[in-house]
Amino acid sequence: MTLYEGKVGNQYLVEGMETSEEVTRRLQALGLIEGTPLKLLNRKKKGALILYVRGTRLALGKDISSHILVKEEEKDEER
Repeated sequence: MTLYEGKVGNQYLVEGMETSEEVTRRLQALGLIEGTPLKLLNRKKKGALILYVRGTRLALGKDISSHILVKEEEKDEER
């Protein structure tokens, strides 16, 4: 699934990116690499998403978030 398809409040793990090399490098510099956990905090009216990644908030537009592949993070039952 893509990050854009995610639900607010859920946590995900980055699986990969289907973006241009330039955009991929920029996202990696911001900490979005394969296996990175993130939380979807909010969805704005025009499609922008607000994420919590590595201790900081990050806003991504629909054009980018719809090309980031994620999977829902499995919840640890022992917590």
